[in-house]
Amino acid sequence: MSAVATLQTAADQPGNAGGTAGSAVSLLRLAVGTQTLAVSIADVREILQVGRLTPMPRTPAFVRGVINLRGAVVPVIDLGARLGLCAADLGRRSCIVIVEVAQADPGDPPLVAGLLVDAVFEVLQREPAAVEPAPELGTTVPHRFLHGITRAEGQLVGVLALPVLLAVAELAECIEHHCTH
Repeated sequence: MSAVATLQTAADQPGNAGGTAGSAVSLLRLAVGTQTLAVSIADVREILQVGRLTPMPRTPAFVRGVINLRGAVVPVIDLGARLGLCAADLGRRSCIVIVEVAQADPGDPPLVAGLLVDAVFEVLQREPAAVEPAPELGTTVPHRFLHGITRAEGQLVGVLALPVLLAVAELAECIEHHCTH
């Protein structure tokens, strides 16, 4: 399976005007510490300012807490800490990207979670061929968490594999064992 096989094309996005059917993938470019990363826009529900987070006891550092999102309790994952990078320092550009991610077992409901990031920049449109497979070595983000690599503004941008990064079974195991990332 190619690195972008599960990324939704820009033409498949509701309200997306200007994309040719099947011609581009839409990626939300964001900052996590000094890293520039991206997630498929198909997984993004909304972007929020960082508000009040309710800490959860007995959870690893990457679980920053939960928020109340219109009556639903949503866990907030510090993306930097989850990737084994630096935990986010809350600043004026920090935000929470609310994502909805399908799970490996089709019988399981999708996970709705917030990703705490240092900044959100833009939505990129990329041809599928512009998202290359991630190298097995040389990335600061663990290879298994990457769908691929693309380029934006002269930088390499890691495209995250959210279904792997936010697999409920693995997150539950990390919480149970209080792992660090």
